[in-house]
Amino acid sequence: MLKGKLNGYKIILASGSPRRQQFMKELDIDFEIRLKGVEEIYPKELKGTEITDFLAQLKANTLKDSLTDDEIVITSDTIVWHENKALGKPLDRDDAFEMLQSLSGKTHEVITSVCIMDISNTITFNDTTRVTFHELKEEEINYYIDNYKPFDKAGAYGIQEWIGLIAIAKIEGSYTNIVGMPIDKVYRNLIEFAAKKGN
Repeated sequence: MLKGKLNGYKIILASGSPRRQQFMKELDIDFEIRLKGVEEIYPKELKGTEITDFLAQLKANTLKDSLTDDEIVITSDTIVWHENKALGKPLDRDDAFEMLQSLSGKTHEVITSVCIMDISNTITFNDTTRVTFHELKEEEINYYIDNYKPFDKAGAYGIQEWIGLIAIAKIEGSYTNIVGMPIDKVYRNLIEFAAKKGN
């Protein structure tokens, strides 16, 4: 379905995340992965969606000059927003433990922004999912960190892993957003973007 609407365009996914790559495959989109290292630093006054919008756009802008007329790049950024603070990827084991302990028994937000860009157009959109954790025992946190090593995940957890089975009390919003990309919004925005590009 989507592949036909994108006919004639090359889709570039600027993400090393296996989860985001899998979502794109499941949408039946032909894409290539193009990575360019970006220091994920943002102005300190930014909050919530402002942070993820800024970082998704920053990642896209690093590739803009290398795009050809028929290429569309997709970038994204995810944070966990908790108690007015952004939780990105943990620095080490202690950091991961502290993050998970802070989420235990409370509700946090998972925010993902996506930027779709070609040489002349850009759209950025985001999604927020509220996630409530059960109270976690220290042994559960330690077991998860030791066995799943969630150091590449915002907030130090992957909902599709063991912790998602035992820790999640409630989800309000998109599940795929928690995994790393609000794929329903990506689908709709890509169709709209390609239609405008074709005019």
